[in-house]
Amino acid sequence: MKSSRSGLSKGCAVPPSYHAFFSFPVAKSGYSGVSTYVRAASSVPIKAEEGLCRVLEPKLPLTDDEHVSHLGAYPQCILSDSGNEDIDYKDLDSEGRSLVFDFGLFVLINVYCPNDGNGTDERNKYKADFHTVLEARVKGLVEIERREVIVVGDLNACAAIIDHCEGQLMVSRGLAEGLQGEEGFWGKESRRWMRDWMVSEDGTSCGHMIDITRRLSPDRKGMYTCWNTKISARDSNYGTRIDYIMVTRGLLPWVKAADIQPHIKGSDHCPVYLDLYDEIVDATGVKINLQEVMGFKTNPPAEPPRLASKFWNEYSGKQKLLQQFFGKLPATSSMATSNLTSSAELPDHKHSVPESLIARGAIDPPLSASESVGPISSNFSGPSTSSSLPPPPSSTPPATQKSPASKASQSPGAAAVKRKLTVDTLARNSSSKKQKNKPAAKKQPGQATLVSFFAKPNKTQSASSTTTSLVGTPTTGFDTIDSPDVDPGAGVKDSVIDADHHLALLLSAEEAELSQPSADFAIAKQAWSALMTPVQPPKCTVHGEIAKELTVTKPGPNKGKKFFICSRCELLLLQLMSSADMDPLLDQLGQGMTKDARKASESMLTPSGDVIISSGPVRLDDK
Repeated sequence: MKSSRSGLSKGCAVPPSYHAFFSFPVAKSGYSGVSTYVRAASSVPIKAEEGLCRVLEPKLPLTDDEHVSHLGAYPQCILSDSGNEDIDYKDLDSEGRSLVFDFGLFVLINVYCPNDGNGTDERNKYKADFHTVLEARVKGLVEIERREVIVVGDLNACAAIIDHCEGQLMVSRGLAEGLQGEEGFWGKESRRWMRDWMVSEDGTSCGHMIDITRRLSPDRKGMYTCWNTKISARDSNYGTRIDYIMVTRGLLPWVKAADIQPHIKGSDHCPVYLDLYDEIVDATGVKINLQEVMGFKTNPPAEPPRLASKFWNEYSGKQKLLQQFFGKLPATSSMATSNLTSSAELPDHKHSVPESLIARGAIDPPLSASESVGPISSNFSGPSTSSSLPPPPSSTPPATQKSPASKASQSPGAAAVKRKLTVDTLARNSSSKKQKNKPAAKKQPGQATLVSFFAKPNKTQSASSTTTSLVGTPTTGFDTIDSPDVDPGAGVKDSVIDADHHLALLLSAEEAELSQPSADFAIAKQAWSALMTPVQPPKCTVHGEIAKELTVTKPGPNKGKKFFICSRCELLLLQLMSSADMDPLLDQLGQGMTKDARKASESMLTPSGDVIISSGPVRLDDK
């Protein structure tokens, strides 16, 4: 997987219904790397770690219980007495070539072995050390921890002569050079390592791994998984088999099928797969379920190990992605009174205000739900103590009535009296908010058009004064609205809706006025249209027909030049280029023409044999 963490899209990093795990190279971004996707509905790994040597740790290091193995089963301990002290374990894990998972029944190792590279001694040693460490990791799992192991991935080596398209040719070359048997093929150290690491049927090797695909198809030829795309070798199936699925002997009863999928394209490699039985019967007749022995839990569903990509900061909510800074803000309501529909919807906030501030008169007492809902009478007589409806408004004009509450507010005990919302205060608040939000309402989304810079600004009335005249004259204290458009006996909600309706009519009138184009705008539009209009093809000076634009495509000094020519001249010029005698064609061209037209057609030819056109001379042999 040649990618980096920052280069992964969200769909690849955290796909739905899958747990994803990645290992990236530390130094060379996109040079190498492996990934593993586990379907969440089928299985969840119990443990997961990056690398083979337990030297790579996340920011919060894994605990001993989170690691797949204990310290004694890692390559550092296995190879401590084998004379491999010069192995750089950290360097081997730094290229992001392996992921190790504990699935209960087995340990899965997803690996990408180094290739031959540039063939330098340093790179050859790196590849040999990686093979040694991989073999030691499997040995620690099998021999020390008694675990079953599956190794899957690109091993970059062939395990048999039949796995290489030129295997027999290499053997023949070796025999011609004096080598014995199949030594011509096994000359590479990586191939010998693969042969010795695997379990052989003849008992010549004591390895732990079984090539399960070859075990199920021992004589199948042409079972290749990698091809050279530079020579299109896949079309003729001229490739090698370097992608393997290897299992330990204890997993053979679980194996249902294993094969390659060369029909699936998209890379120079093809997929390989291993299918396991959902259930088997052991020697004693007991049924064993695969998900049970793998430790899969459905209730509650188990969480994946911390190495999963869903726990990365950019996907776990701890860190914002760059695209989140350019998203649209959620729409918020601009009317604070739109929720005043019932007393049950209004929270009682009187306990959230310090009583000391209320007692000193620093702030007004908060509103209670029972005091702020329902029709409000113009004859305010103090705090409401009953749930009955207020009396109908009196016949006295609202403008001449003074609420007793205004007198009470001047008394020393006015701070203890809770203030009620009136139609006047709500309408004034609504109009002020509409005035503040008015520029945003007229603002058009996106970028301003070019023509908008040439339109005259329209004179509009001040929104604040007009809104005030529509809503009503501002009053003081607890006076009701002195406006014929608002019913003093109506509820708060109806009055606010009326005020919004008038403001909406005002804004609609302003938009209609702005949308009417002015005379200067029409002139500017016409000028810009004339300026940006494409060049119209001229008429032929010989035939008077509309000419068409052509481009010289033939290689030469005139290639790329454009010229205009009518259809009739084009046909005659084609004949002219293939004719040795020009005069008969000129006569044909000038038949029925006036003298001036004939002179114009003859002037198309110069003494050098060129044709004069609008963008420069084009030689006849170039057309």
